[in-house]
Amino acid sequence: MSGETRGAPDVDVIVVGSGAAGMVAALALAPLRVALLTKTHTLAGGASPYAQGGVAAAVGRDDDPEQHAKDTLVAAAGLADPAIVDAMVADGPQAIARLIALGARFDRDDFGHLALSREGAHSRSRVVRAGGDAAGAEIVRALSAAVMEARGIDLRTESFLEDLLLEKGRVTGLTAMSASGALLSHGARAVVLATGGIGRLFPETTNPREATGDGLAVAARAGARLADLEFIQFHPTALDVARDPMPLITEALRGAGALLVDARARPLRIEGWERAELAPRDIVAREIVARLARGERVALDARALGAKRLESEFPQVIRTCLAVGYDPRRDELPVAPAAHYHMGGVAVDARGRTSIEGLWACGEVACTGAHGANRLASNSLLEALVYGARVAEDVRSALGCSTVDAAASSSGARAADATATPWRPPLRLESRLRAAVGRGLGVIRDADGIRETLSSLDALVGEATFGEARNMILVGRLIGASALLREESRGAHWRRDFPEQNARYARRSARTADQLLLAATVA
Repeated sequence: MSGETRGAPDVDVIVVGSGAAGMVAALALAPLRVALLTKTHTLAGGASPYAQGGVAAAVGRDDDPEQHAKDTLVAAAGLADPAIVDAMVADGPQAIARLIALGARFDRDDFGHLALSREGAHSRSRVVRAGGDAAGAEIVRALSAAVMEARGIDLRTESFLEDLLLEKGRVTGLTAMSASGALLSHGARAVVLATGGIGRLFPETTNPREATGDGLAVAARAGARLADLEFIQFHPTALDVARDPMPLITEALRGAGALLVDARARPLRIEGWERAELAPRDIVAREIVARLARGERVALDARALGAKRLESEFPQVIRTCLAVGYDPRRDELPVAPAAHYHMGGVAVDARGRTSIEGLWACGEVACTGAHGANRLASNSLLEALVYGARVAEDVRSALGCSTVDAAASSSGARAADATATPWRPPLRLESRLRAAVGRGLGVIRDADGIRETLSSLDALVGEATFGEARNMILVGRLIGASALLREESRGAHWRRDFPEQNARYARRSARTADQLLLAATVA
């Protein structure tokens, strides 16, 4: 459980996580003294660098934030907070402008306007892209350069968040494990969690190795309220090859005209949708899972786009596919759904404040209410950019911008040591854990499968007393409890034993970890 701290804080604010949300928050927190912690051995971490599609923002001449909000609410299946959505999409154009000011190089058309792509469930082309299909990498490049040049940001790489420190119910810092395995205490006047998602819990995922739910787990142990944990988006078009993580095939490819096809090269048909390619992700994922379960094959065919367009707009997809023996210019690409994004997380308000004083959260670890039951494509980077800045503004206001008297420390990473990962679980334990989660908490669920997962994870609790395994087991149990309690199908949460939406559940869930686990035991 969370521990106690003594003495003066080391810095004003500790930001944990170096994806887009964490770096935006750290940059916007000046003139406060900031420590930016990441468990990776280089600055850029998390899923942000791998985002292919881009940032959804209403910057097109035929678009506006109101239409963006409408599309977001439709995808969210009745659970998004309209006020949060309105505020997020309204700040979209400004978020893009701030990135451009930092040097982000977004793609332009022949007239110098931002080049925009269309993705599933969007009624307009509004996804701002870079390098064709390398928006995440370009955004992270620009943010990383700014962080390295910023004064007052103390970068601490290879530092694993173990737990939060509390005094009288207020967060006063955290404990972190170093690359040598030493457990160190770090005092701060405020802590911002920007630790990313939970995809590594699943045997099939597009998420990087570090997505183990660490921020969610430490907040849960500290008693923070958690929301909507049952809603996990499975990306329908991960490349179906023996890679971990599975290579992502951006949805923008389908928006450009690539087709989902069956084993006989016929376009996939989904009832109620003129084009299966542009249906919401949960619908496409369920259709593909059902076909794969029947022994059928599903592929993505982009050949009609032509080699020239593929090379110009989707160079990262080409490189990814070539690395595993496929060429989208000539081959159909076998696809399967994979865990991709967590709509749930630590419950926060419109300012990014959690239920614990002194603790904020932004990015995928947080649940703002913007995504509801199913995230609209490319809204994740938008939320990270908007809430990273919003959290920083609120922290500065709460702390009054007066800084602690701390010794100066140089910004910059320590020498990389990719093998120094004492917090990682043994491979056998991790495999058992991920298999258990995959059995009951995948695209299609039922009570028996969920309970089997919970039972398997409960049996593993004694085998993991620290590090990622402890966090993954706890987060898996919390997701399982949430999924068991929601006896309906809505958005990305689909129960074969409760296949319809139920008006009784047309609301967001919000409980502490203890409340969730207790409710699940009596359900």
